[in-house]
Amino acid sequence: MLDIPKFESVEKRREWFINNKSMLLTEKKTQFKTADIVNYIPKGAAVKAVNKATNKLTVKAAINTVNVLDSHGDVHLKGIWNKTVKENKSPYLLQEHKMAFDSIISDKVTPSVANISWSDLGIKAVGSTEVLMFEAEIEKERNEFMFNQYKNGWVRNHSVGMQYVKIKLAVNDSEMKEEYEEWEKTYNNIINKEQAEKLGYYFTVYEAKMIEGSAVPIGSNSVTPTLETKDNEPSKDTQKEKPSVDTSQMMNRFL
Repeated sequence: MLDIPKFESVEKRREWFINNKSMLLTEKKTQFKTADIVNYIPKGAAVKAVNKATNKLTVKAAINTVNVLDSHGDVHLKGIWNKTVKENKSPYLLQEHKMAFDSIISDKVTPSVANISWSDLGIKAVGSTEVLMFEAEIEKERNEFMFNQYKNGWVRNHSVGMQYVKIKLAVNDSEMKEEYEEWEKTYNNIINKEQAEKLGYYFTVYEAKMIEGSAVPIGSNSVTPTLETKDNEPSKDTQKEKPSVDTSQMMNRFL
């Protein structure tokens, strides 16, 4: 993988990207990428009480959100998941991106794309984001360890395993016409703009191929919680809430 260095000046950055842009975009599209998240529970996340005797749970989880600059320097854009959700109608829900039989949490998964406000995800930002959602049936017999993690409300974050299909480079440099146009086109929709300004560039992802979704303890995109867990037998519902997290405070951990 071609590492992006720290630049001493705008001129040095411009020169480096001009010389390496084609190779960078090709490498990003050929890699298997995981967009992990941090340990975070959103305000208003519903964790419904489960029957202790149940052997099945239904989980609704946010697997990925758009318009967040992650620690890889990538920004997923609106519409990124539309095509792949239609094509891959039953992806795996895995434990920490391990594609192995003992790490499969569920193969009974329905993916979808939903529009959810930042405030409903516990983020202090105006507007909404597109969310890649998984609704999964989890059986105790399939993966007892992860079944209990969900049952106890301990799975706070998720991640998508993917491959980029359509990607561009955005640079805050008016001397780079094409890249600067991409910056101006996308910058205003990013919720962690301070980090984008500090970095001075990012990669915009218009389409990605979803390979799997995973439960993870920590990572780079911080807005992918478990939204709901319920057993598949009648039980009395309860709801737990955690305080919201300030966006700038949350993102500063990574950039």
